[in-house]
Amino acid sequence: MSLAKSNIPAFVTLDDLAARVSSGSRVTVGGHHFARLPIALLHKIVERGVSDLNYFAWAGGLPLELLLEAGAVSSIDICFSSLDIFGLAPRFREAAEQGSLPVTDWPALAMIQGLRAAQQNLPFMPVQLPEGSTMLERCPAISFYRDPGTSRVTGIVEAQVIDTVLLHAPRADTAGNIEIYGAKALDLAIVGAARQVLVTVEEIVPAGTLQQNGRQTIITRNLVSAIAVVPGGAYPASCLPYYATDFSRIRDILEGRHGTLRQALALPDGPLPRHLVKAAKVRPEDVRPEAFRPETGQSGEVTPDELMAIQIARMLDDESFASAGAVSPLGNVAFRLAKSTHAERMFIGTFSCGHVDIAPGTMTLSLLEAMDAGSAVSHNGGDDTYSTYYQPGIVSHEIIGAAQIDGRGRTNNLELTKPSGGRLRLPGQGGMSDVANMHQHYMVYVPRHSPMSLVASVEEVSSARGLISARDREAAGYRPGHIYLITNLCMFRFDEAQDQLVVILTMPGVERAKIIAETGFPVIFAADCSEMSPPTERELRVLREIVDPLGLRRLEFVGARDRGALLDEILERDRRGTMTIVGER
Repeated sequence: MSLAKSNIPAFVTLDDLAARVSSGSRVTVGGHHFARLPIALLHKIVERGVSDLNYFAWAGGLPLELLLEAGAVSSIDICFSSLDIFGLAPRFREAAEQGSLPVTDWPALAMIQGLRAAQQNLPFMPVQLPEGSTMLERCPAISFYRDPGTSRVTGIVEAQVIDTVLLHAPRADTAGNIEIYGAKALDLAIVGAARQVLVTVEEIVPAGTLQQNGRQTIITRNLVSAIAVVPGGAYPASCLPYYATDFSRIRDILEGRHGTLRQALALPDGPLPRHLVKAAKVRPEDVRPEAFRPETGQSGEVTPDELMAIQIARMLDDESFASAGAVSPLGNVAFRLAKSTHAERMFIGTFSCGHVDIAPGTMTLSLLEAMDAGSAVSHNGGDDTYSTYYQPGIVSHEIIGAAQIDGRGRTNNLELTKPSGGRLRLPGQGGMSDVANMHQHYMVYVPRHSPMSLVASVEEVSSARGLISARDREAAGYRPGHIYLITNLCMFRFDEAQDQLVVILTMPGVERAKIIAETGFPVIFAADCSEMSPPTERELRVLREIVDPLGLRRLEFVGARDRGALLDEILERDRRGTMTIVGER
């Protein structure tokens, strides 16, 4: 099946670009999270009434929500679907819970290898199995191969050909080459696996200009089908170095304050907000934490989110390689805290390792992407990140949140049974079913310790460590390490002899009886279990005043009733701080 394209991409209008998308086709969206999403192109496709699409992508999020609202999707293949700090994706949840559309959950590596097989004109590719999880039962594209010499079982994933890739990028040149700045997500893999690649860009520049632009990624013109110039085509998502994400606008859109998604995501008539245009060009050294601090400061009693962030940071050292997951403010804050205090030489990857070896800096919303892209030693994609860092077992730590976890360290981020008996769909596991085994240490956190989260047995095993013993891990090419669970009450570590998680540390002032009462599996305390040492004055100062003055870590610790007010507070302080930094106040 030929995927060959022309050496001469067509330069067309946005309407013409959208007209190339056919009903009944398999469509993939480029970009990641709230960065470089082809919003204007998706909006135009929805206007045309395209239907019966197979949405095949690493992430769902805002693009999938728009297509679902329009009734344009007939089936979904994803690794996860979330709206980042704004929580669960309601239209995806509704479709999955009601069973109105078939949903196939993919391990991230299996999806990558399926795309690579198509890219390399192969019928299939090998893939490490997500041992310990039940994800193989949810992904029929994976089969098995047993090596006759070693008896080792490896996965085989079928080639996944894409009909159409929808992509937004900063620039194209007059020859049709496309430039990407910053994290690449899976853009190179999906482009290579696609029959046609449709791209919107901020501007066209003369041929030869792209080579003079420093660090960037080029998609060469013979991989591109057609290009339309659409300034602001990713808004309210970002497109570095032209504009940063408008989180306040996204908050309003998701709350329905601008009508339907189709109405709210129309291409802006006027110029984009000036502070976001300037924010996209901010240098890491320009970001001053004092601009984001609350007027009253963050002094006072130490909170559970602070205790957990500090304890995670204490587990890291100069030899750590910590990867910040897709939606994990707590992990991101803890990693930056460690690098800012005692682990200066540690290695951090953010944006799912799209920005590699970053400076710790200050956690913000509007400035974070530009700051991390600017300080990163290299810019990566999800595909090369896996082969370079995850699959060889180089990453030491990545901490993920779990909706459920049981005494053997098995997690569930797929779906739960509601008290009414119905199903509650969760975002999905992303890549955690893979990296649970690949990382040296498998680390899980639960912000609110309760019998509903720490259960006797998880309903679905979205990720778990199947390779536990040092012998098994070394045989598979991974470093020996531990399984950890940290909560607002205590920290557990898996004990092979007990075959379950045991408590090794209690949070200050927490009684053992409370831990037992709030845990849904039998609690064992290690013989050397101790109480966490109180945070030092320096740890609290750096955490509160330098690393996370906005208090983003708090978003994972509040209930639904209080979350809206906290989001509004953070968004307003982020806006004011950003405007101060870029000189708009």
